[in-house]
Amino acid sequence: MSTNHAKIVLDAIDLKILRSLQEDSRLPNITLAERVGLSPSPCLRRVKLLEAAGVIEGHRTVLNRAAIDLGLTVFAGIRVERHSAENADSFVEAVLAMPEVVACHLVSGDVDFQIEVVVPDMATYESIVLRRLLSLSAVRDIRSSFAMRSYRAGGALPVPGQPKRQ
Repeated sequence: MSTNHAKIVLDAIDLKILRSLQEDSRLPNITLAERVGLSPSPCLRRVKLLEAAGVIEGHRTVLNRAAIDLGLTVFAGIRVERHSAENADSFVEAVLAMPEVVACHLVSGDVDFQIEVVVPDMATYESIVLRRLLSLSAVRDIRSSFAMRSYRAGGALPVPGQPKRQ
């Protein structure tokens, strides 16, 4: 979850750094510096500043879901019982503690929250619904949709090509 950080103005080099690191977060600093047109020390300083400002929230390895037996992706729309900050907070806290939930969003429309759940199979998802989600007092209704095929999941963010003008 992101925290409040100081707002920084991103220039063209910062945007190149962000695009390059989204493509490959394991790039050695020297290679990254060459790609963005800097020497290694200033490049590393910029990366550290982007991390400190919260623009870069972390580095991760993207796994092939099927290769590790997580073949079922479920998008579950959750309606809460009573609309209150307390209900929402308790629901979010409980859901974020579930390792199978890879995304959670407060949304507008027919449901209050949209979660993405990744599990090996339908039996596992059924168990999560019956034993964990429906046991939450805030949950009123769950509407599930199943991904039949994923063409892109967890993709890179669309970093703009040009810096914002002030």
